[in-house]
Amino acid sequence: MVGISFPDQDNLLSLDESLAELALLARTAGLDVVGQETQNLTRPNPKTYLGSGKVSEIKMVIEDLVVDVVLFDDELNPRHQRELERAFGDSVRVVDRTALILDIFAQHAHTREGALQVELAQYEYRLPRLTRAWTHLARQAGGGGGRAGSVGGVGLRGPGETQLEVDRRDIGRRIAQLQREIEKVRAHRSRYRARRKQTAIPTIALVGYTNAGKSTLLNRLSESDVYVANELFATLDPTTRRVSLPDGQTVLMTDTVGFIQKLPTTLVAAFRATLEEISEADLLLHVVDSSHPNAEEQAEAVRDTLQEIGVEGIPTVTALNKIDRFPGPGFPVDYLDLFERAVPISALTGEGTEPLLRVIEQELFESMVDVDLELPYEAGNFISFMHDQGIVEEVDYRREVIALKGRLPKHLMHTIESFKSEADGSKSENESEVEQTKEVE
Repeated sequence: MVGISFPDQDNLLSLDESLAELALLARTAGLDVVGQETQNLTRPNPKTYLGSGKVSEIKMVIEDLVVDVVLFDDELNPRHQRELERAFGDSVRVVDRTALILDIFAQHAHTREGALQVELAQYEYRLPRLTRAWTHLARQAGGGGGRAGSVGGVGLRGPGETQLEVDRRDIGRRIAQLQREIEKVRAHRSRYRARRKQTAIPTIALVGYTNAGKSTLLNRLSESDVYVANELFATLDPTTRRVSLPDGQTVLMTDTVGFIQKLPTTLVAAFRATLEEISEADLLLHVVDSSHPNAEEQAEAVRDTLQEIGVEGIPTVTALNKIDRFPGPGFPVDYLDLFERAVPISALTGEGTEPLLRVIEQELFESMVDVDLELPYEAGNFISFMHDQGIVEEVDYRREVIALKGRLPKHLMHTIESFKSEADGSKSENESEVEQTKEVE
């Protein structure tokens, strides 16, 4: 493994901590880590990213340890990757952090949606790096298989360049096809969420750093059997389960993909359809591994990613998980002041889950919003809905409208517009029937 420190880098983790995380990623991908090298640089070397002396030093280590793969903790540009592989030898693969995470995602994508999203991210990552893949063709003798130029053979293309262009076009077409298929998935998810909202059941999105224990917590709260493993990115595909709150209310809780520092932008873009489950939630349940030495930094990475995908302003409750790992009464109470509405829990043993559900319940149902509306008579169903889901304080049936005052849980405020839309549609249909009757008369 190779890590580089730059003075202007604004990383959440130190270089050593980031390399420790890279080692976990490597093991998740099935690699054995045999050593690491670090270097402090003011700026990347334009040719090899590393300094030339460090490149020579790593080459000797590769020969001594018979290394197959060199992992870089940052994303390399195509030229750096090409030059480093040339320097280290043809038998050695240079893999950056982004490619490693993409490989892990490919191993863990079990549904069609997950596979589509990972394939799209992989192609978008590979497209600018295709020149590396075809260098063996460029070394072949030009002429025979090439495409002739326009005048007297001038501009004759070698087979390597020809194959490269064909491959780029093929990948471009595949990317476009994947984007269309993912857009269909996105539309399907949108319709599914709309139907869910009509039922007025609150939705909660589980978010957190990878391996924080989100799936274990979902299993504990819903008494289900979502796949759990002590590895990074064990869960890619969103899983939704019903969870009962202490006072009998039911919520839908969705487990989402775990975050990580330096999450590749190609993955964030490809998983947009999945991440929209977070942006449409009524409440976020942020699961933090409180036993991890970098718990605060991991939580900050989650918040940064949420901001990157445009998720802001959604109420959040924090589950400080894995308190069973602290000896005796060793849980640091100071943690509670560092996180939003924090509740210490153990998803493994169940300790603290009852208080957690009560905090969730309070956030969803006891934070009510005042409602003061004038509704058309076609929206009369909203009054029944208010009696079921909120508190009706006053109803005044006037000549043309119904005046209503009361309070409604804030996560249900969006339903007002849907009732109004239905009323407008009903009103339009009635007006149309009246017009048709007039025409007949």
